Amino acid sequence: MASLSRSKRPGPIPAIKRILLEDPSLDTPVPDHFRCPISLDLMRDPVTASTGITYDRQSIESWLERGNLNCPVTGKPIDIHELIPNHSTRKLIQEWCVQNRALGVERIPTPRIPISPLEASEILSQVSLGSRRGDKYKCGNLAMKLKEIGKESERDRRCIAAAGAARVLSAAFSQLAGESSENSKALGDWDKILSALAVFFPLDIEAKRWIISPGSLKSMVLILKYGDLSGRLSTLLVLREVVSTLDNASLESVSKTNGLAEALTLLVEKPISPLATKTSLVTIFYLISSNERAASRFVNLGLVSLLLDTLVDSDKSMCEKALAVLEGLFQCEKGRERGCEHALTVPVLVKKMLRVSDMATEFSVSALWRICKGCKKNCIVEAVQVGAFQKLLLLLQVGCNGVTKERASELLKILNGSRGSVECIETVDFKGLKRSFD
Repeated sequence: MASLSRSKRPGPIPAIKRILLEDPSLDTPVPDHFRCPISLDLMRDPVTASTGITYDRQSIESWLERGNLNCPVTGKPIDIHELIPNHSTRKLIQEWCVQNRALGVERIPTPRIPISPLEASEILSQVSLGSRRGDKYKCGNLAMKLKEIGKESERDRRCIAAAGAARVLSAAFSQLAGESSENSKALGDWDKILSALAVFFPLDIEAKRWIISPGSLKSMVLILKYGDLSGRLSTLLVLREVVSTLDNASLESVSKTNGLAEALTLLVEKPISPLATKTSLVTIFYLISSNERAASRFVNLGLVSLLLDTLVDSDKSMCEKALAVLEGLFQCEKGRERGCEHALTVPVLVKKMLRVSDMATEFSVSALWRICKGCKKNCIVEAVQVGAFQKLLLLLQVGCNGVTKERASELLKILNGSRGSVECIETVDFKGLKRSFD
């Protein structure tokens, strides 16, 4: 659609329509010439197009970004880069807001002028220059400037990202990370770069290559161990973004980074925030997928026990992620052995079936299938005791697909042989268990 039809072109707003459009929280109507012709709301950042029509910046930019190339009012071609801030109208709107403050009108703040592609490129060039000179302080401050601008608006974020922010920041971090340090100032400068990098996802292949360099990974481990809350979270977000798309060979290489598995496990054992714990679990999930050696490293660090303790009382999102990692750990023999040895494994897995989400049910069934398929008689008997047979029957009746259906059916055959020798007990609150939780 090139422009609004004649009948829909904004003009003087009739009195009845004006009343309908008024903000119910205000005791005074908004003047027509202060309204955006597109949204009909009070303009907060008025800009004038080459056609002479003034719009609110967010409304006209959204209009153009949807593929419309013409002015909504005149139908003439306009360019998003030719929008000019209308300071006169903005000042008049601010004055009107101040005059009507007693009537519930809040003064709109003076908007920031959007960054241009040239300005974005200039700042990124300074970052590259600072990193080549080893100037952590300068790079950290420039990174924070980019982050602040990028979070100001989606348009600014996309502009900076298009100028190559992810690649430049990743390269800067890698170049500055050659010197290992537990000094809080050095960690803070690294943190600033990673914090900014997290704003400009996704990362391209070159940016990921910089991040998984040995020096970068070593520095990220140091931040995970000794950094503050913000630094650890930024590092986790970057790690998750990187490992989510790596091939198996690269994942195995990353998983071998000295201290990484320990740092991630510690964040599960001693949570610093729910988001940090969940991000750690997602990162671990990718690291152990199709990699039994990586899974064994996490098992040796006691992650199986930590996950089971987490699953006893966790929200839906945390539960799904913990179950996903637990199922991944059970791919290796050592993980299955630890699972069979732990008193909570079977009752927790059975309890989570059909109670959390479809995803949680799939991981629970798969994890239980892995440990029972190993012919561990004690796990099979306990699964029957806590009601796994009945739940699996119900699951098949309710309906499930693919691998989950196959494993649920196979589990029923495995459990059926022990049904006659044991008695099913109540499982809702883990009552009646003969094994101690200690």
